[in-house]
Amino acid sequence: MFSIYHFFKSLVLNKQYFSQVKKLDGFPFDESMLSSRRVGVFPDMAIKLNKDKSNFTGGELIELKDSISYSVSSFNSTIPTKLKDISRIISGEKSSIYKQMEDAGNDVYSLPIRDVFYLIRGRRKEHTKVCLVSGAFFETIKIGDLISDSFMQVLNDNLKDTNTEISQEVRTLIHKLFSEQENFSKVRTVDKASVKLRFRIMTEVKAEGNILNPKKYPEIEDDTLNFLLPCDNAETEKSIMINISRVFNKKEVEQFKIFKLKHYFNGSFLVFQTSLY
Repeated sequence: MFSIYHFFKSLVLNKQYFSQVKKLDGFPFDESMLSSRRVGVFPDMAIKLNKDKSNFTGGELIELKDSISYSVSSFNSTIPTKLKDISRIISGEKSSIYKQMEDAGNDVYSLPIRDVFYLIRGRRKEHTKVCLVSGAFFETIKIGDLISDSFMQVLNDNLKDTNTEISQEVRTLIHKLFSEQENFSKVRTVDKASVKLRFRIMTEVKAEGNILNPKKYPEIEDDTLNFLLPCDNAETEKSIMINISRVFNKKEVEQFKIFKLKHYFNGSFLVFQTSLY
């Protein structure tokens, strides 16, 4: 059986290595539960799918974020998100990630929408913080709105400088057209130009979204490993606790400090925290 809960357990069993390995991708991950493993390309890892999906579907996508400070390193090209359509990651059946997943025995498209998690490590002086966190922590508004609203800010700044006005109809059209990240990832060729142009989107985490920030989220203590899941109601909390109990026995659960963490923009998260030592 594979899932993000089982992956978290494998981290707990080897948690002492988080303060020892120089690079996060050098951590001794349990390769037996992974269907894909890459370096520097989203996702860095994917968990195997389960044929019996009654308890756990598996298939979660994991991105590694490593930093020598208590700041979350930038997200290059791929905007952080809670869910990801697997078809937007796999370019075709000849792609390396598809072949890896297929070789792992997975029916790749049997679970088209995948949960996304980020394994974040921050180090400051002699201390380390590690968080396995749902992408919901960073996706506080829809990605399309994030992109289009950012472009609207550029437009408004330029209109203000030139004392120009445009109609609401044109604004609405621009907002709609500039909302898909894929539109910017394509290489553009212009006649008579000796170079081709491609725009890249880089996402940087604000202080309110920095789970490692001790001033914003002091509950995430130094030298701890944390597992964070969105949890806005009692039913969700109950479901999470049931899943935890399926993977950890009662004694193992007792090692965790379990509490609710309030996000500045995106509700509450249930946290399972354990010391790295």
